[in-house]
Amino acid sequence: MTTGPPVVTRDLAKHFGPVRAVDGIDLQLIEGEIFGFLGPNGAGKTTTIRVLLDFVRPTRGEARVLGRDPSDAAIRRRIGYLPAEFLVDPRYTGTDVFEFFGALRGGHDRAWTAQLTDRFGLDPSRPMRELSTGNRRKVGLVQAFMHRPELLVLDEPTAGLDPLLQHEFHRLAREVTAEGATVFLSSHDLPEVEVLADRVGIIRIGKLIAVATVDELRRQARQRLEISFTSPVDPSEFGALAGVSDVVATGATVQLTVEGSVDPVIKAAARHEVARIVSREADLEEVFLEFYGETEP
Repeated sequence: MTTGPPVVTRDLAKHFGPVRAVDGIDLQLIEGEIFGFLGPNGAGKTTTIRVLLDFVRPTRGEARVLGRDPSDAAIRRRIGYLPAEFLVDPRYTGTDVFEFFGALRGGHDRAWTAQLTDRFGLDPSRPMRELSTGNRRKVGLVQAFMHRPELLVLDEPTAGLDPLLQHEFHRLAREVTAEGATVFLSSHDLPEVEVLADRVGIIRIGKLIAVATVDELRRQARQRLEISFTSPVDPSEFGALAGVSDVVATGATVQLTVEGSVDPVIKAAARHEVARIVSREADLEEVFLEFYGETEP
């Protein structure tokens, strides 16, 4: 069983010559959560995963996975892993893949595996070379979940799946976390992470620049307000306020962007007769783009 957090890193770094792929990450996962790990290609997501799974060793710092050093072979059977590219011998059938990985892990629950293949509409008797991209992805998902691991490390798990099967994956992820497993989900699919993740980490140029719930990240983001007055007002009243930008007045309506508290805007608007205020909450994609729109460190 897990002793302590499922994943902990302290000042974790991995350099490849002059390239700092991961540069001082401090991270702690909570047992039973779905943690979304976000960043564009080259940000350090895959390198972080490779260090956690002991595919590469860190240049600096440390990582603990399920209470142990990642190099401890005893934890391998307690982890389910799906890489972004799931490559196996094309002659293998799905059943061959499940038996192969099951043997590596010291066995697996065949009845549960059969349930998973049914849930994903997968025919495990067909060789991999005959399967579509989506069906190969299903094989990868089943092998990651089939031994009921305590920690699942999933890299782009729903790539190639149709919306119904994506929904089935969401259900499965929530089921296993409700039973105490932890999911570390690396994805480019921001709407999926927004719907599924309990917390999100954003990595940028090898550094973890934010860890928060989706709601907390939204609150940090800029808000777009549309204020309708009963008669036109001078937009300069709002443009001079701290944190306010992109002020546009059209007739008796003022649109603006606010970074931080909206209290000064509300107080300025209250000096006039307000007909309506509409606030559009930022989604995770907008939050993500704001972090990546900043000046490079």
